[in-house]
Amino acid sequence: MAQIIKRDEVSNYVGFSSEPSEWFTVTQDQINQFADCTLDQQFIHVDPVAAKEGPFGDTIAHGFLTLSMLTHFAKGFSMVIEGAHTLVNYGFDKVRFLTPVKVNSRVRGRATFAAIEEKNPGQFLLRLQVTVEIEGEDKPALIAEWITMQML
Repeated sequence: MAQIIKRDEVSNYVGFSSEPSEWFTVTQDQINQFADCTLDQQFIHVDPVAAKEGPFGDTIAHGFLTLSMLTHFAKGFSMVIEGAHTLVNYGFDKVRFLTPVKVNSRVRGRATFAAIEEKNPGQFLLRLQVTVEIEGEDKPALIAEWITMQML
């Protein structure tokens, strides 16, 4: 659930690190559906038999599937400025896929609010350093600098 913050307290949240989101299990069905949507049917994603002989020993989620999960994870770490009527995805300045997410792995997201800037009156640009962690792995699945815009 998003935390509501007062407009005059926005600067207090720069550097704030969220609690991690809930764990989410990435299933083969989800990977297959993503492959169907993106037309990326590479064997390492959709063919469990062939993937067992591949470099990861099992099927893995698409990196972009893991990235797209940020919108789900954000429910656990997002902050909304009081009075915001529109929140939009503004893009990414950096995305790195560090560790493959094997099928049936559990992943979760966390964020640090790196910068919050009022670009125009009532338009706030938020820069989040986000990480998707894999349960039991030392290195995360991905790190990214995610930019969102909130309009009051």
